[in-house]
Amino acid sequence: MATVEKISIALPQEMVSLVKKAVTTGEYASSSEVVRDALREWTQRRKLRQEGVATLRKAWRQATRESSAGVDAEGVLRRLERKYEAMAKVAEQSS
Repeated sequence: MATVEKISIALPQEMVSLVKKAVTTGEYASSSEVVRDALREWTQRRKLRQEGVATLRKAWRQATRESSAGVDAEGVLRRLERKYEAMAKVAEQSS
C-alpha cells in the first residue's frame, strides 16, 4: 500500500451513522475503508464528468466548423410538443 496519511474530517450525524452501520454490518472493515471507497467512486464520477465535458466541447467545435444549415428548431419543437401531448393523453386514459 502507498504511504498513508491520517487526516480528520467532520461529517453530519446522518453520514456518521451510515459509516458506522457499514462497519458494524461487516460491509467494510473500518471507517477508513468506507471513506476510501467513497473517494474512489467520487474520483471515478469526476473523471467521467470531465470526459463528458471534453466530448461535448469536441462536438461543439466540430459543429461550429460545419457549414450545414442544421436542423429547424421550430420543427423539432413542434414534433416534441405533439409527442408529449400524445404521451400525456395516453397517461390520462390509463389512469
